[in-house]
Amino acid sequence: MNHTTRLLALGIAGALTLGFAAQPQTAEAQRRSAQQMRAQKMQEIPTCSRNLGSITVLDPEYAWWREWELASPEALIKLYVTRSRCFTLVDRGRGLNAAMAERGLAADGQLRNRSNIGRGQMRAADYAITPDMISRNSNAGGTNIGGIVSGLLGGRGGSAVGALAGNLNLRRKTADVMLTVTDLRSSEQVAMSEGHAKKTDIGFGAGGGGISFSSLFGGAAGVSSYANTEIGQVVALAYLEAYTKLVEELGGLSDNPAASNAHQALVVQRPATMYKNANRRGGTVRSLSVGMQLFPTGVKNGQMWEVEDELGNTGWVDSTLTGLDR
Repeated sequence: MNHTTRLLALGIAGALTLGFAAQPQTAEAQRRSAQQMRAQKMQEIPTCSRNLGSITVLDPEYAWWREWELASPEALIKLYVTRSRCFTLVDRGRGLNAAMAERGLAADGQLRNRSNIGRGQMRAADYAITPDMISRNSNAGGTNIGGIVSGLLGGRGGSAVGALAGNLNLRRKTADVMLTVTDLRSSEQVAMSEGHAKKTDIGFGAGGGGISFSSLFGGAAGVSSYANTEIGQVVALAYLEAYTKLVEELGGLSDNPAASNAHQALVVQRPATMYKNANRRGGTVRSLSVGMQLFPTGVKNGQMWEVEDELGNTGWVDSTLTGLDR
């Protein structure tokens, strides 16, 4: 073998050696890349520069999560809301029950003097957010909506959640979820968003499963099942995508929802007169009897408020003769 041939052979051997050595490095790089992508995605909870009001989180209508030993998604959405700083959370669950129990003790005279617990202290919820499941695919090639409908109608599929659990395939999972925000004053649905996630999004095949989820949740109460289980992480990621879209959609909401909504109706408490002008000059529109309902326009001049009656007449009334129609 001449010198040139020997160098060529050594070069080929070296290239083969380097090639075989590079394969584990490539696999390691892929593993780290998957972990980094997963961690980045889970840390991208959107944040708001201003508070959009108070919100309460409701449970979905059907408790689908129990079949997979997950906690209610209510806890998961509360975590996202808290981290995003977009809303002030208002508890309408166990916290409310505890608050009402304290008020009951106060009404019975059981609390110490100056406890400062009573009526008129609770913050109103401006909005309600409801997490729901559009469909739960245990097999990414199909949908289980038919199973849900069958269960709800009493078909052979059994209960809605039972129909889903019976078809669960642990090898491939997807979650399609929906978040809906309702204005509690007007009952209007002001926003709706969907989220989708699949098993490959969380990088389980790349190893390290769930480290970023544990970091994200930070031991938050009620969400450990979403951090510690494969299907829980899929659902959590789907809801994160839906919440991210939701925050973008809510950008146009008023930061004072109480003021921007229609004003609460008034009821006439003492005989009154509707005037054409706030100074009570220029004539009257009509007489107002006790019990009549009036709708403020939001325009005020001292104690005189501009209102509209049930027939569409507009005029001014002395607000001291009216009260809020509760």
